Amino acid sequence: MSDERIAGDGAEVAHGIAVAEGRVVPAWIVLLLVCLGQFMVILDISIVNVALPSIRTDLGFSASGLQWVVNAYTLAFAGFLLLGGRAADLYGRRRMFLIGLGVFTLASLAGGLAQNQGMLIAARALQGLGGAVLAPATLTILATSFPEGPARARAFGIWGAVAAGGGAAGVLLGGILTDLISWRWILFVNVPIGAAALIAARAVLGESRGVVQHRSLDVSGAVTVTGGLVALVYAIVRTETYGWGASQVLVPLGIAVILLGAFLFIETRVARAPLMPLRIFRNRSVAGANLYMLLLGSAIFSVWYFLSLYFQGVLGYSPLKAGFAFLPQTIAIAAGAQISSRVVTRLGPRPLLMVGPTLTATGLLILTGISSTSPYFPDLLGPTLLITLGLGLSFPASTLAATAGIRREEAGLASGLINTNRQIGGSIGLAALATLAANRTASLLAAAGSGARAATPDALTSGFARAFGISGAVCLAAALVALAIIPSIRQSAAGAVPQPPTAVPEPGEPTSARR
Repeated sequence: MSDERIAGDGAEVAHGIAVAEGRVVPAWIVLLLVCLGQFMVILDISIVNVALPSIRTDLGFSASGLQWVVNAYTLAFAGFLLLGGRAADLYGRRRMFLIGLGVFTLASLAGGLAQNQGMLIAARALQGLGGAVLAPATLTILATSFPEGPARARAFGIWGAVAAGGGAAGVLLGGILTDLISWRWILFVNVPIGAAALIAARAVLGESRGVVQHRSLDVSGAVTVTGGLVALVYAIVRTETYGWGASQVLVPLGIAVILLGAFLFIETRVARAPLMPLRIFRNRSVAGANLYMLLLGSAIFSVWYFLSLYFQGVLGYSPLKAGFAFLPQTIAIAAGAQISSRVVTRLGPRPLLMVGPTLTATGLLILTGISSTSPYFPDLLGPTLLITLGLGLSFPASTLAATAGIRREEAGLASGLINTNRQIGGSIGLAALATLAANRTASLLAAAGSGARAATPDALTSGFARAFGISGAVCLAAALVALAIIPSIRQSAAGAVPQPPTAVPEPGEPTSARR
C-alpha cells in the first residue's frame, strides 16, 4: 500500500484507495476499520472503571489487589507500545493490525470467561499487549493510505474524534452492560466487533512497510522495562501488608532495580534500534515534558478508579448511574483539549502546562473534603469538572513541548515516549495511591473495633480523600516542572509558535514510536 492514491478535493475524505493487485476500495471502509480498532483500545481503558466494584465482589479482590485489573492492561500497553510501532514498520502494518486485533479479541474472550483473579489479570495483560500492537498500526495505516493535505487531516480528525468518543462511550457502555447483564460483558462486547473487523480487514486492507535503518526489534528492551515496572508495582502493593524493610517488599524491589538497570544498559550499549534512545532527553523541552507527563499521569489515573469505588461502594450508585456521573468529565476533557489546541499557538505550551495541572490540583484538593453522604451537585460535579478541564488543557500542550526543537525524523519517537510515560506514571501512581488509601481505611476500621461495620463508608471515604490530596500535590509538582524545566517556546517571526512535527510521519519515514 506504499503507492496508494486518493481521489477527492479535500472537502471530504477521498472516494477510493488503491490496494494490492490493483484493487480499489472505498476510503470510508479503510477509515472505518482503523477507527474501529482504535475505538476498541480506548474503550477498554475506560469501560472497566465502572465495573470495578462488581468485579471485586464477584472474584474477591482485595482493596489494593483490585488495581491490577487496571494496571495489568496499562503496564503491558506501555511496555510494548514502542515495540508495536516498530514491528508494524518491519513486518507490515496490515499484518500487525490483524495480529493486534486478533490478540485483543481473544484476550477479551478469555477475560470475560475468567473464573479467578489470576485468569482475569492475565487476560487484561494480554489485552494490553494486543492494544500495544494494534494502536500504532491504526495511525500508520492512515498515514500511508491518505496523502498529505486536507484528506489526511480530515481522516486524522475523524480518527481523533472516534478515539475521544471511545472514552465517553466506555463509561456509559460499562454502566449499561454491568447494570443490566454482567461485568463480564464489558469484555465480551469486544468479541463480535473484533471478529467482524478481522474478517473485513483481511479482505480490505493492503500491506505496506516502513523504510528503517535497522531491521531489528528491541524485544529485550521491551521485556526488561515491562518486567521491571511490574516488579516495582508489585513491591509497592506489598507494602500494604509488609513494611518497606521486609523481604516480601525488598525482593521484588531488587528485581525491579535489576531489570530497569538492564533496560538502560540495553538501550545505551546493546540495541541496534533502541526503543528509547536516551540521547533524545538531552533536549530540555523533551526531558521536561516527559517528566511532567510522568507526574501528571501518576496523579490522574487513579482519579476514575477511586471515584468509581466511591460512587458505587459508598454513595450506593448503580453502575449505570455511575456511568452517567462520569459523562460530564469526559465532555470537560474534550472542551479543555479544544481550548488548548486553539490557544497554544499564541501562548506557547508553558502557560497551559502550568494552568492545567493547577486547575486539576484545585479540584482534587476540594475532593479531600468529601463525606460518605456528599451530594453529586455541587460537591462532586464542580471539582471533577475542574480536574478534567485541567487535564484537557494539559494534553495538547504537553505534546507540543515534547516535540519542540527535535529533528523531524524523531517526531514520532518523541510523541510515543510521552504517551508511554503517561501510562507508566499512571501505573506506578495507581499502585502507590491504592495502597495508601487501603492502609488509611484499614487503620480507621481497626480503630473503630466492634463498630467497624458501621464505620466502613466513612473509612473508605477517608482513604479516597487521602489519595485525592496526594494526587493534588503531585499535580502542583507537575506545574512547577513546567515552570522550572520546560523552556518558553516563543513566537516565530511569522507570528506563530513553531508547530511540532506531525504526530504521524510521511509514508516511508520511521514510525517506531507511534501510538
